[in-house]
Amino acid sequence: MKISVLTLFPKVCKEYINESIIKNAIKTKKVDIEIINFRDYSKQKNKQVDDYQYGGGPGMVLMLQPIVDCLKAIRTKDSHVILLSPQGNIWNQQAAKKMLKYKHIILIAGHYEGFDERIEHYVDEIISIGDYVLTGGEIPALIILDSITRLIDDVINNKSLDSETFTKGLLDYPIYTKPKNFEGHVVPDVLLSGNHKKINEYRKNQQIKKTKLKRQDLYKIYLKGVKNGKNK
Repeated sequence: MKISVLTLFPKVCKEYINESIIKNAIKTKKVDIEIINFRDYSKQKNKQVDDYQYGGGPGMVLMLQPIVDCLKAIRTKDSHVILLSPQGNIWNQQAAKKMLKYKHIILIAGHYEGFDERIEHYVDEIISIGDYVLTGGEIPALIILDSITRLIDDVINNKSLDSETFTKGLLDYPIYTKPKNFEGHVVPDVLLSGNHKKINEYRKNQQIKKTKLKRQDLYKIYLKGVKNGKNK
């Protein structure tokens, strides 16, 4: 898979992808990530990418020309273009999994007051990472990039993916490490029993319990799955 990020602040993105799991995924060629400064595509003498909005109003608006020309230069028949905006569909784990079907994903990170509305004619999807506003789209782009990359085959141990939060609609089970007793907080005995059947039963029950306690929305979806025979 290839992921392209269109941004005015490439250093922010490059710093992140050159660390840890994503760095290893790039090194082992599980994913190809390119960071593009769309200012380079501006036709203005001063490389301007923003301007005042028609009708008046606060803040500067990103111009169409630099972004559209950048898209035309890198887009192929296999590309899926995503605009990052608070007006888009909320990103979640299921959305991340769906992205694995694409060979090339292009993420457009905005800035300033936002995009010229006509940008929507040049994208395939609009995505938001939540109901709040940030100063730029770099962090949302990295969140989406990260959540997709870690799902690519062999980037992370498949067993880890099977048991983590949101898999099968549940939160992850509680995990512990040494020491067994820390200031009176003790690791459950079942995890020290060596009985893997009981450990697995305990963990599944804890997943259900935690989800019911902390995320009623997910718990209701899980119950529907149980009723329909999808979740066991």
